[in-house]
Amino acid sequence: MDKQPLRERIWDALEDSGEARFPFPPHGRIPNFAGADAACDRLTATEAWRDAETIKANPDAPQLPVRRAALRAGKTVYMAVPRLREEHPFLRLAPDEVPDIDDATTVSGSSTHGVPVGPDEVPHVDLIVSGSVAVTEAGGRVGKGEGFADLEFAVLSELGAVDAETTVATTVHELQVVDEAVALDAHDVPLDLICTPERTLRTAEVRAADGDDPTPARPDGVDWDALPAEKLTEIPVLQRLAPE
Repeated sequence: MDKQPLRERIWDALEDSGEARFPFPPHGRIPNFAGADAACDRLTATEAWRDAETIKANPDAPQLPVRRAALRAGKTVYMAVPRLREEHPFLRLAPDEVPDIDDATTVSGSSTHGVPVGPDEVPHVDLIVSGSVAVTEAGGRVGKGEGFADLEFAVLSELGAVDAETTVATTVHELQVVDEAVALDAHDVPLDLICTPERTLRTAEVRAADGDDPTPARPDGVDWDALPAEKLTEIPVLQRLAPE
């Protein structure tokens, strides 16, 4: 299935069922959903969460409980600046540097309390939490269509901050979990963990049960040939990393 019709279907389903939560409408964004706190609780019960010291988290509303839980657990959180548009495109939120966790983990508060850092200043990331519009049980992820989550992964991969040891997770509503095949691209980052309010999916186990490779390939850097010219023009860090 193509991505955009799937996005529209999921956004409609969340809105029509009454399961969408502020901000409204859910369309065009990583949708917030009823039970986001319960999905976060499932994630925090995993071994990957317990072992993680450094987390990269998306700034969207449904993952706000995850960002707050991370700081309260003494973990350092890195959030990307929207569209990676700054020279220092990541914000560091460290427990000993944040006086107000509730405020610092909001989109507006992160820009006030977060310390801007370049990608070369990001240490090894143990856990990435990505926002999703739709996911498959086997770990396919569909975002809102701008490609920045995958690009952030690629940039950090170029610099060795993410690797095969980095777990990639998401929290979603059950309505966002689909069972049809989705047309994914080579730069799409597969998920290791999917947490809904009702269950925790370990995607390697799903793939193995289906007879598929339990460890699909991940991007190991920026696919410069596939990168749209406007992103190279607009994103300073890509200009620094681009091959001669």
